[in-house]
Amino acid sequence: MAVEYLKKASRTAATGEADTRRVVAEMLADIEAGGEGRARHYARELDGWTGDIVVGRAAIEAAASQVPQRLKDDIRFAHDRVRRFAEAQRASLTEFETELSPGLFAGQRLIPVGTAGCYIPGGRYAHVASAIMSVTTARVAGVGHVVACSVGQAGKGVNPAILYTADLCGADTILALGGVQGIAAMAFGLFTGHPADILVGPGNRFVAEAKRLLFGRVGIDLFAGPTEIAVIADASADPDIVAADLVGQAEHGPDSPAWLISLDRGLAEAVIARMPGYIAALPEIQRAAATAAWADYGEVVLCDTREEAVAESDRYAAEHLEVQAADPDWWLASLGNYGSLFLGEETTVAFGDKCSGTNHILPTKGAARYTGGLSVGKFIKTVTWQRMTREANRDVAAVTARISRLEGMEAHARTGDDRLRKYFPDTSFDTRAV
Repeated sequence: MAVEYLKKASRTAATGEADTRRVVAEMLADIEAGGEGRARHYARELDGWTGDIVVGRAAIEAAASQVPQRLKDDIRFAHDRVRRFAEAQRASLTEFETELSPGLFAGQRLIPVGTAGCYIPGGRYAHVASAIMSVTTARVAGVGHVVACSVGQAGKGVNPAILYTADLCGADTILALGGVQGIAAMAFGLFTGHPADILVGPGNRFVAEAKRLLFGRVGIDLFAGPTEIAVIADASADPDIVAADLVGQAEHGPDSPAWLISLDRGLAEAVIARMPGYIAALPEIQRAAATAAWADYGEVVLCDTREEAVAESDRYAAEHLEVQAADPDWWLASLGNYGSLFLGEETTVAFGDKCSGTNHILPTKGAARYTGGLSVGKFIKTVTWQRMTREANRDVAAVTARISRLEGMEAHARTGDDRLRKYFPDTSFDTRAV
């Protein structure tokens, strides 16, 4: 058994991180100190936007009138499926109460966060799907106030389709801000008076770094990097479909990894041969991005067995993972690390990205080893509670006191001692450390 690389990446997800971190840290500190004025400054200097930051109802309605009816229908199609999937997720989460021992009751509550900040990319690409994924999911989770933000472009403002979509999905406030300044405004509560409890949504490396630096002060959906795709394919796969799917994600940007894990040398070589043609057929901007991504971040690995392919895939822990191989149920049961899984040629990453129902805000840079993507649960705090009878204190207080003394935490121990003396004045308890 062996694993052989037919193409190896020359760069990694960590390339260029230091410079990005410095720029973002300086901007966040400047905006926090200078408030709304500094956020407006960056909007003007970086995006050429000098209009209102809070998008008013009249502007939202005007934007809706610019959206063609077929696009509205498509947006509603996608919104319906994402909402229904999110509702099913919410229904799967339950509160409960259980009696752990006589008189000791404990339980779980599900409490939505107060404010969610949803970032919607709107620069080179107008990501209406990101508005659907983030705002809809927050709304289904029961978040109290949903703030959406997207770049206001010079002379245009926020993309009309993004405004229409964010409003349809239930955003309470929409800000015409992009980049670090948009993330900062939501985190600090600028223009809204509602500081975000959690920040969600995809973005470029500056947006991702801003979220990372703010993590702790606010929650974030996940640590995100450039979009990734991995495809597991065997001899039954169609090399044209595999190549098309790899290019379909590489167009995101010059640092978007595209990985092929093949169980058949002929298939792997056929895909490698087709990649330049698929990339060359793209429009100029997408072609440039995909060319760089495939050259610098593309990999093709050949595996002898399915088990080796699973091991390689789990090591990548790809954001998007497609399986174009026989016996999809085996792969579903065997694979463990991925953001979202697409089984069979009939589905593809783009379907999940745009409209099929599952969320497209997913972990990258190996984070799928420990987290899934955006879900209703990300907006809900799972908190615990307990209550006890006095009789239950007979055991729990004594055990607590002994363990606390073993750990050297005398004040902890005495909270148990005091209750034992109060509730059982005629009983002697041994609460010494073991």
